[in-house]
Amino acid sequence: MISIVVIGARGYTGAELLPLLYRHPEFKVLAVGSGSAVGQPVSAHVSGMEGSELVFSDIRPGSLGNYGSDACVLALPNGKAAGFVNALDDRKPDTVVVDLSADHRFDPGWAYGQPERFGGEVIGATRIANPGCYATAAQLALAPLLDLLVGTPAAFGVSGYSGAGKTPSRKNEAEVLKDNLLPYSLVDHLHEREVSHHIGREIRLLPHVASFFRGISLTVAAEVRQVLTETELLTTFREFYSAFPLVEVRAAVPEVKQVRGSHRVVLGGFSVSEKNPGQISIVAVLDNLLKGAATQAVQNLNLAFGLDAMTGLDIRYGRKA
Repeated sequence: MISIVVIGARGYTGAELLPLLYRHPEFKVLAVGSGSAVGQPVSAHVSGMEGSELVFSDIRPGSLGNYGSDACVLALPNGKAAGFVNALDDRKPDTVVVDLSADHRFDPGWAYGQPERFGGEVIGATRIANPGCYATAAQLALAPLLDLLVGTPAAFGVSGYSGAGKTPSRKNEAEVLKDNLLPYSLVDHLHEREVSHHIGREIRLLPHVASFFRGISLTVAAEVRQVLTETELLTTFREFYSAFPLVEVRAAVPEVKQVRGSHRVVLGGFSVSEKNPGQISIVAVLDNLLKGAATQAVQNLNLAFGLDAMTGLDIRYGRKA
């Protein structure tokens, strides 16, 4: 069995990731780190961990190497990964590290773990940066068209408030979000820079947060230099993603409720302007906690250890929170 330590597992993403790792046929969770719940049973806090004897441990960088695990998943806030990575670099550099934060998404020394685009680079990698949720949706919506794009694509995104994490803010405050739509970070959003970096051209991202808990809907408006019909777009996308079971392409406009609790991303709603046929729109929806985070972490661990990317991922799995 491939042994894994998870650090920072009390957040929303950690609560999705742990059950996937716990029931994975090739993985064994050795330890789970959380400074706020030390000594408490993991099963008391995380649904899907029933039957587990794991308890939360206070894992610090200096003690991480003592576990001798094959892999370590860092589910920590941005800016907190360095101490753990440095400790493993010094004591056990062959440990596979998957960092769910943004700390290494621009680091050329780390594989960028978006399996449908860069899966070949993740195979055998020991340092893997998990992509952001908006960044995943935007890249998958644009990837089949990269050679045809003209100008700067724009992406209008709406996320459930789980994307803001558990730390109290206006972006996850019920009274602020009630009957409301909250725009934020309308220029230079981290995921805007992330997508631009990894597709090799600038995009605009206009993120918003709504009162639902989980899921992302992203509408991309782009201009292409080759006139394509809506049917041709549908065919192009289906052919491009034919080898990737977690990417579903459909003609109809996809909705958040159709992917909530699902490992899939759904691309659809292909639209072409009659007045300006080079102007097109595409809609992408995914669950920000799963395909936007935990699902991709499992895919990346699978690839790093030479397994099929889908190992341990039941496509029918999902919560309806």
